[in-house]
Parts: sequence; C-alpha cells; structure tokens
Amino acid sequence: MTAIVKSVTILGLEAIPIEVEVDIAQGLPGMTIVGLPDKAVEESKERVRSAIKNSNAVFPNKKIIINLAPADIKKEGPNFDLPIAVGILVASGQIELEDKKQLFVGELSLDGSLRQINGAITAAIFAKEQKNTELYLPAANVREASLISGNELKPVETLDQLILHLKHECGIESAEMTLIDDLIHSNKVQEFDMKYIAGQEQVKRALEIAAAGGHNILLFGSPGSGKTLLARAFATILPRMRNDEILEVTKIYSVAGMLSHSRPLVCERPFRSPHHTASNISIVGGGNWPKPGEISLSHRGVLFMDEFPEFPRSVLEALRQPLEDGWVCISRAQGSLEFPARFILIAAQNPCPCGYLGDESHDCVCTPTEIIRYRKRISGPILDRIDIHLEVPRIKYKKMVADTRNESSKRIRRRVEAARRLQILRFYQIEIKTNAEMGIREIKKFCEVNKESENLLESAMERLGLSARGYHRTLKIARTIADLAHSKIIKTEHIAESLSYRPKEQKVFA
Repeated sequence: MTAIVKSVTILGLEAIPIEVEVDIAQGLPGMTIVGLPDKAVEESKERVRSAIKNSNAVFPNKKIIINLAPADIKKEGPNFDLPIAVGILVASGQIELEDKKQLFVGELSLDGSLRQINGAITAAIFAKEQKNTELYLPAANVREASLISGNELKPVETLDQLILHLKHECGIESAEMTLIDDLIHSNKVQEFDMKYIAGQEQVKRALEIAAAGGHNILLFGSPGSGKTLLARAFATILPRMRNDEILEVTKIYSVAGMLSHSRPLVCERPFRSPHHTASNISIVGGGNWPKPGEISLSHRGVLFMDEFPEFPRSVLEALRQPLEDGWVCISRAQGSLEFPARFILIAAQNPCPCGYLGDESHDCVCTPTEIIRYRKRISGPILDRIDIHLEVPRIKYKKMVADTRNESSKRIRRRVEAARRLQILRFYQIEIKTNAEMGIREIKKFCEVNKESENLLESAMERLGLSARGYHRTLKIARTIADLAHSKIIKTEHIAESLSYRPKEQKVFA
C-alpha cells in the first residue's frame, strides 16, 4: 500500500513543499530512503523504527521504500522523522489521514517524543500561505509558530498522542495565536547606557546620526579610548523593533537554530561581535547546507567588528555587496540562496599596529612601513562604503571624574525614533526603511539642496576628492541630520556637518 504525507524542507529562509511517499511491499524486510537525503535523513530510519515500536504501534516487518519528492532537491535535517513515521503508519493501515490539508514536521526521539526543530516559523508562514492547512509540529515550537496568525497549529508531544488524535480517540487542541506584544519585555534593564560614558560628545552625536539613519560608522583611536564601550552602548539608542522587523529577525534565528522554548522571539535589535579570527563562511554564511552568517544574524541590528584591519582580507572584501545592497547571495554548485543582511556596521581600529600613533600619553614604536601596511589592509572600496569616519580621543582625567550629567540612552533614543518616524512616512510607498537605504532615484527625490549647499558640495568634491558614492553618502547623512533637526529641507549647516564625518588624511608620522 502507498501513502503520501505532506511536509516541508527549509532552503535558506524559504520553505519548499515536500511529499513523503511511502510504499510497503513484499520482499526482504528493510527500509530505503531515496530523494537526495543527507546523513541526518538517512539515520531517521532507526529513530522512526524505535519511535513507532515505543508508541503502542506496529512497525511493519516488510520492504519499505520512502521517496522524498521532488527528488532533485536535497533534503537535510531530522524534520522528516514525523512525516515518515506517519506515512509508514498510514501505508500499513494503522491510521488514516483526512482529505483536508495536513502538514507534518518534527524530529522523533527513540521513545516517540518530539524534539524542538529549526525553522518552525518558516513552516508556519508556508502553512498560512497554503490556507486551510493543519500544521503538526513539536509542542516545543508552538510559541514560535503561533506568532503567525491564521494558522491551525497542532502541538504534538509524542507520536502516541498523534496516533490517538488521527484515530479520533483523543483530540489535540489547536494552539492559540501568540501576540508579539505579549512577548516583548519593555522594562528590560540595559547593561550599557550613554549616561555612564564620560565626555565623547562628538562621538555620541555621530552615533546618534548613525542610529537615526542606519549609517555605517568607523571609529579609530588609541587603545582604552572607549571605542568598544561606545559601540556596545550604541545598541541602546537604536529605535525599538517594529512587529514586521521582529518577525524578519526571528525567522533568521529560527532557521539558524538559535531560538529556545523560553525565548521564541527576537525582540531586541541584534548586536553581533565576531572575533577577528572568524572565517569567511562564519561571517558571510554558507557551508555545504548554506546557513546565515554573522551579517545575516545582525539583520536590522548591529555588526560590531573590533580590530577591523585584523580581519582576513577575504572577509572584508566579502562585505562589499551586503553593505551596498542589504542582502548576500551565497552560490553553490546546486544553486544560489539569498539571505537578508541590512545591518549597521560599526568598525573599530587603532591608528597603527601598536595603537599609539598621535597619542599624547604614549610614544608610537611603529615604523612608517608598518603603519602603511596596516592601513592598506582595508581597501578603498570598503572605506568608501562606510558613511561616518570619526576619531575617538582619549578622555582627560578631569573630564572623567567631573560630576556632570550625561544624556541617557533613553533620551537619545527618543530623538532617534522621532527621526525614524519621519523616514517611515517618507518611504511608505517604497520598500526601504531608512535614509541609508536610499538609492540614486530616492536621493534625487528626497535630498534636494539649495544653491548655497550645491556650491559647498562642489567645493568639497574638488578638495576632498569625493567619489560619486561618497557624494551620495554625504547627502544621505545630511538628510538624516535634517531629520533630527525636524527640517524638511537640507540646509548648508547640515551639509557641513555631514562633510565633517568624511575620512580625513591621517599622518604616518607621530
């Protein structure tokens, strides 16, 4: 007898429908799985066999052939355990499936219980698109999947429970929808706060502009000047995530297997800080079965790259496309996958290998050749894709111990959110969300300048040698500065401040 059970596989961030075909025939007892399964799918034979036997059901002692269709798509992971088990039970006549759409995903333990899987929210989105579909999945994934409205979710604890449900002997209640607002903890205590950072007013202003417009920023200065602390406090002034952004990021973390039963939702903007020894694949993503890398895990959040020149050249050059386009394309022999990567890059570096070039308190011991070689590790195209370049000076003792009240992150965040609301209204008819995402068409439409500002820009292009990309980035930053000032037009002072954040020529000799 032959049975067909519906399931899905996750490719990148998308769910692909899979039909699990099970045929039980006469012949030598055994189980064969075809349809490009990976090792984890192959090993499901033993898990399914033990789970069925330990769930008060009978495992047929016959020849079993399982086909995962379509056969030209590679299948990975243990998510096919449950549909395979259901298919065997249907083909052997122990249970029946109704005519209405039913979708099964889940990993089985040897005792028949179901384990948490990756990509449950992606499967829930697919089930919603199919309409009138029952989604059977592990109970541990229900809170995550129930964030998607309009689904009939069936949380399954054990295979025995599912068998009784399909026999109409003991029903499984559908899970209720979880509201995103119920999972957001707005009173979370911030570990870092701008009010605890003494001085650095110019840097804080630049970070506020970067947060308001989604601009990338490069901080350079001597060790101990506060670059890392400022970068970590930057996450506390970013605007709160909207519901659509929360679902975007949660989907990525679900596919990457980084959600837990107690934390099924990513409510805070991600802050990722990979070490400079990280590989190309860990940063960009990839592998035999492509998974999101650090740039995708920091989507809608912050990617902090400390010791920026120490990262491998291949890693830095791989950032070109994500910084420009907001997504990364990973190509393999079997196909290409795209992952979102719209993040704010905060890069930090020392002015030289020893770190003390230009420092008033320490002497630099680097030779000019070493300094030039150190700076050449970051190519011009990468530097040109960073909007704001800023030196972080060492704080003087008197300023550090002065009893002055610094602005809190909460107060700065209010101004940032006000500027973001202006951008949401400005871009409501197009897909972009921040000024940093504007293309040439949007820049011409929303970044009009007067004659005086045009003259200033023309002079800057000649003196600073701005490229076309540098010119457009200057206008984007000026647009953000104007938004923070609640100005509809870009004024000359906005252009002047924007130009002050362009990279400056650094001296090789101290």
